[in-house]
Amino acid sequence: MTIEQLAARLSAGALTTDPDIIAAHARDEALFCPHEGAIALVRAASASDVQEVMRYATANRVPVVPQGARSGISGGANGSPGAILLNVSRMNEVVAVDEAERLVTVQPGIINQDLKDHLAPYGLSYPPDPGSVALSSIGGNIATNAGGLCCVKYGVTRDYVRSLTVVLADGTLTTLGPRTAKGVAGLDLRHLFIGSEGTLGVIVEATLRLIPALPEPVTAVATFPDERTGLQTVADFMAAGGVPSLLEFLDATSLSMLNAFGDFGLDEDAGSMLIMQIDENPTDSEAAMAVFAEVAQACGALDVAYSDDPADSAALVAARRMIQPAYEKFAHAHGGGQLLDDVCLPRMAMPEFCDRLGELRSRSGLTIALVAHAGDGNTHPSVFFDAADAEETARAQEVFGEIMRIGLELGGTITGEHGVGYLKRDWLSSELDEGGQRMQLAVKAALDPLGILNPGKMFGAL
Repeated sequence: MTIEQLAARLSAGALTTDPDIIAAHARDEALFCPHEGAIALVRAASASDVQEVMRYATANRVPVVPQGARSGISGGANGSPGAILLNVSRMNEVVAVDEAERLVTVQPGIINQDLKDHLAPYGLSYPPDPGSVALSSIGGNIATNAGGLCCVKYGVTRDYVRSLTVVLADGTLTTLGPRTAKGVAGLDLRHLFIGSEGTLGVIVEATLRLIPALPEPVTAVATFPDERTGLQTVADFMAAGGVPSLLEFLDATSLSMLNAFGDFGLDEDAGSMLIMQIDENPTDSEAAMAVFAEVAQACGALDVAYSDDPADSAALVAARRMIQPAYEKFAHAHGGGQLLDDVCLPRMAMPEFCDRLGELRSRSGLTIALVAHAGDGNTHPSVFFDAADAEETARAQEVFGEIMRIGLELGGTITGEHGVGYLKRDWLSSELDEGGQRMQLAVKAALDPLGILNPGKMFGAL
């Protein structure tokens, strides 16, 4: 079968070989990741389109790069030589809402926020809420096991995937996982695909567990003289039994960049700030706020305040969600370079991580900002540099790697939610021991024996 014959078997207009259109779809948001060489783009409209592409790819030994919204920052959706870009963003429908069972079945291209908006009239909620909630697709969220702001209480994407329909490398369509709340019939293959970054198959449908609509939270804000005291507060509060629905950290650099971006009125004299939310009943929320204030003050907080006004909560969370646009504005004005890391740590290790980050700042001379989903230890240091300066760019890449090395030394992981992709593939072997690497490669070989699914990404350096 030729590429022209494949086009005839797909939905009308699904396949293009126009170089300009391919180039426009050939990368995500990551820097320093190759993306050249794709030969075609298929914008699939159905599972049948996906099956036809994979059958063609298997018969002709053609690599395939599954894509969604391409909002990732690890190069996982980037093109590769000779590949077909298989984009499922047009598959964006809500297939069914089952109110009685609290389930929703969706196609992979639906945007996370659009799903939340669709569920609101039913009084139901899909909790995972990555910072890119308005941009990223559910399929991409599943492919990277995305977390977000509220996962400290409500969990990550993996916790809400009831079943998946996937297309395997040879075009086989299969459903993994039961629709029931319990089910142990055979191995739980569904979870192999959550976080697999398009290396094992292509997700074409997902049935997700829902919960009742989240209650309005009470929100606290605490400011601190430096980064360490803010992160120590997180560790101590959680160790004391705190159960926040959101606990976010921003350092002084991030506060300054946010104010420059949107005039949010955040305290730039503070060394760091915590935003904490509790969504329990009023009595429990009041008690939790008192504990949080006590812990924060014991750690040296400059100020602690809280509010039960939904408008206050919404404004603070909206400001937190603007951190990446604020970073991008700063980067654009300072040479254009930004590397956003994604190291997840034991909470008690975060203060030391902060100290080590300070040493990196001093040694490198680079601007390094830090925000974190601090309640679950997921830190996002961002390294800024002049992309036109070769020496400074090399230094930034070295610092990016050093941050991952420090994270591993402190018992953490190289990625909490952004994925390995191409950007971090060389570091995967540093985290996985020999047995783990062997098992990972064995699973990959069993499900993709020709190595055509997203080659050169996650497993590319093992």
